[in-house]
Amino acid sequence: MDLHEVCVDVGRCSRINWRVLIVAVAVMTTTAAVLRTWNAPPLVSSSSFGTVSDYIEPSLPPLLPSSPPPKAGIDTDTEQSPPPLIMKDEAAGVPLMDGSPVRVESQPSVLVESPNATFLQQPPPPPLVAPIRSNPPPIESVVEMRPPERELVYAKREIENAPIIMDGRDLYPPLFRNVSVFARSYELMEKILKVYIYRDGSRPIFHQPFLKGIYASEGWFLKLMEENKQFVTRDASNAHLFYLPYSARQLELALYVPDSHNMRPLSFFLRDYVHSIASKYPFWNRTHGSDHFLVACHDWGSYTTTEHAELCKNTIKALCNADASEGIFIRGKDVSLPETNIRTPRRPLRDIGGKPVSQRSILAFFAGNMHGRVRPMLLQYWGNGNDEDMKIYGPLPKRVSQKMSYIQHMKSSKFCICPMGYEVNSPRIVEAIYYECVPVIIADNFVLPFDEVLDWNAFSVVVAEKDIPKLKDILSAISLRRYISMQTNIKRLQKHFLWHAKPIRYDIFHMILHSIWFNRLNEIQIS
Repeated sequence: MDLHEVCVDVGRCSRINWRVLIVAVAVMTTTAAVLRTWNAPPLVSSSSFGTVSDYIEPSLPPLLPSSPPPKAGIDTDTEQSPPPLIMKDEAAGVPLMDGSPVRVESQPSVLVESPNATFLQQPPPPPLVAPIRSNPPPIESVVEMRPPERELVYAKREIENAPIIMDGRDLYPPLFRNVSVFARSYELMEKILKVYIYRDGSRPIFHQPFLKGIYASEGWFLKLMEENKQFVTRDASNAHLFYLPYSARQLELALYVPDSHNMRPLSFFLRDYVHSIASKYPFWNRTHGSDHFLVACHDWGSYTTTEHAELCKNTIKALCNADASEGIFIRGKDVSLPETNIRTPRRPLRDIGGKPVSQRSILAFFAGNMHGRVRPMLLQYWGNGNDEDMKIYGPLPKRVSQKMSYIQHMKSSKFCICPMGYEVNSPRIVEAIYYECVPVIIADNFVLPFDEVLDWNAFSVVVAEKDIPKLKDILSAISLRRYISMQTNIKRLQKHFLWHAKPIRYDIFHMILHSIWFNRLNEIQIS
């Protein structure tokens, strides 16, 4: 083979090898591109929830339709915007009704490589709960709310737009601040309200009502609440309110050391009880106790809550000692509990009623122990028989009681004086209502029972402590026509302060429960 032939053969071989090389390179390039396309996450458009759709956590909640979508890609050198604000309780995972924003910590960014660029993937922002407007979208669109919370918001809107009542029917409009609001609120309470009662706690402090005496209100409410089938639920997920079922009176009897003047052991016990249910159940921590309530008629009921900050500040407290000046009772959130003196638990309605106006010969009557700052002053000015129209005593003297008992005095008086004792509350207010005597309330800073719905000006007289020397002049200045109107209103009011073994509509049990319900709604801010 000569040199020419060799060159031809080499050239042929070179040409054949070049073609093969080109084909091989093309095949390899194509294969590599296909593999990269197969393995790499695809780029997403600007309408998607995240930068790279495959990296969005399926468990994370989607954005509300009204929220603007995030950008498709965020360059690594671009400053990140702060995480959005969400009206949400950090512990509860539910919207805050007062609208206070809580910043949600952002999740860490994830570096993702694609064939053409490098992206800093942002986790999808948390859902934004829009503020509730006067004409809001359906409540179902507020995805963070639990069903009971949606029902409360619905109820508040309905009450704010309550239809005007022209005919009182079962309710007497002059007794109320706004009878239309009360009627609609009461109706919704009957339809909606569910209360969860904790089973924790042993007797006698828990679940054992004290039904007799001046602290009976807390015991009767406890008894009737635990027996109730309409409002009580065993499914806490359906509950709007959570009841702490203890008796302040039983707490005192069990733990207070007589004459020690030390109620801190009671406060520590109650504090530990709240810590216990907060660690065992999620309900307290979800709202920091704002949907929980207690009912306490003992004078110390308010003070025993002070060792637990959330219990004292957030929980709805139904208290006989409703003193607005001490910073414990919060008007508009807490409830003034009527103090009822039950002498015969089997017959709580015994002796109800009184004499007609024409047979009420005594202008004003009071008898009782001389404790507190008001009663000695009352006795100083009007006691000791100085005025025949003003029957003001300390403990009712035997010479007087033999002729006319304490109850007969109230039934025969136009006005029954109801001064505060050690604390602002007095069982004489409800006693006066029972015996159809117009109560004269002397207790500065006292929030009157059911004050959120009742108009006390329609059936009572409130006298400032400094005006005790003018007491007779104040009462004598009330015209006969005005007095008859007030005394008639007392008769109509009576049914709202009566205990029944089986509760009936609008009685004291339902009025207490309604005030708790109403004040819970009052705490919900709709903007």
